[in-house]
Amino acid sequence: MTLRTLIAAALLAAPASAAPVLMIAIDGLRPQEWQRRDNGLALPALRGLAAAGSSAAVTGVLPTVTYPSHTTLITGAAPRRHGIADNLTFDPLRQNAEGWYWYASDIKADTLWQAASRAGRSVLNVHWPVSVGAAGITANLPQYWRTGMPDDDKLQALLNTPGLPLAEAGPYPTGKDETIAGDEGRTAQAVALIQRLKPDFSTVYLTGLDHEQHEFGPDSPAARAVLERIDAAVGRLVAAARAVDPATTIVIVSDHGFAPTTRTTNLFVPFIKAGLIRLSADGQSIAGWDAIPWTAGGSAAIVLARPDDAALKARVAAVLAQTAADPAAGIDRVLDSAAIATAGGTADAAFWVNCKTGWTMGDALGGGQGEPTATKGMHGYFPDVPAMRASLIASGPGIAAGRDLGVIDMRSIAPAVAARLGAALKDAEKPAAF
Repeated sequence: MTLRTLIAAALLAAPASAAPVLMIAIDGLRPQEWQRRDNGLALPALRGLAAAGSSAAVTGVLPTVTYPSHTTLITGAAPRRHGIADNLTFDPLRQNAEGWYWYASDIKADTLWQAASRAGRSVLNVHWPVSVGAAGITANLPQYWRTGMPDDDKLQALLNTPGLPLAEAGPYPTGKDETIAGDEGRTAQAVALIQRLKPDFSTVYLTGLDHEQHEFGPDSPAARAVLERIDAAVGRLVAAARAVDPATTIVIVSDHGFAPTTRTTNLFVPFIKAGLIRLSADGQSIAGWDAIPWTAGGSAAIVLARPDDAALKARVAAVLAQTAADPAAGIDRVLDSAAIATAGGTADAAFWVNCKTGWTMGDALGGGQGEPTATKGMHGYFPDVPAMRASLIASGPGIAAGRDLGVIDMRSIAPAVAARLGAALKDAEKPAAF
């Protein structure tokens, strides 16, 4: 079936009552950047939408990294329910070439894409995380990369909806292109698709701000310059959507905040010393493990090879307590399995370790604690850390203008979007935010 046929079928089935929704995710957008008008940033699109609609700071999920957060934004469920536990899949022996949770088949909760499709709405996606093979998407340009070599482009072409990307929109960025130029290329494609296909529900993901904050730190001149270019991209997307239908609801979201980093916490070395991780003869790779960190930026889940082994769990708890007592390790606190469940983190974790802000989790098989990190900014810390707060701006018919919703739960965003689409989302865990 061709792209044109798919769109035509979706449009014929679409109800006439609900207006379109354009949902744009800006990776790493902190609320203070658009809330404060005295910070020297020129953000007319974001601030204009906030003035015309409702907005909030957002408490995220455990962990506050991109893929679990974006899956919460599209399901209304916590990672424990939706199944996307981290950015990278669990790979203790490091054999999967840093494989990420690219595939929507790993999502265990109902998505907005599926809910919109069931309601007869046509769906467009450009680059949203965990969207490869996603059900319910009429026209899909999923996020995917592997090695960064030209063969990646061949595979990407097979994963895209046939007929995409549109040639008239210019070159489409492929692979792990996290630059602002990549965002602008994807924006051009999204604008062209909105104009041609007139979708009822569109999801668009922009990643350049996150990239610059990792590289140069939050509030750096580079990050500020990129955010202003992203604001211009948002303006182009909004203009395209509202030219098709002036009643389009615009929902701007982000996945997490950011904190500056200078030092590294290393849980691998104490685990190796305790015999919980065993190395190869040359010491360069992991040969076996009883317990191992699953790093997530500023935190790490601890996974046990034998989750029901009480003696193993006690050994791990002792190693963590000893490491946390070392000021050079930069450990803030450790959650046990009960606290992880309450926070909505994966059931695969027996413990979860949070760094102090300023530290980031490392994965070196040698070295010490507190070593310098080249990464200037990080997220992934526990969601109750204020610096990790994400953003929401919603503007459209019936949404109160200039309303500050305060601090809301990230799980409350997807059900609000579903309501705007006239759709029912099955697994949302909180009431709608707006």
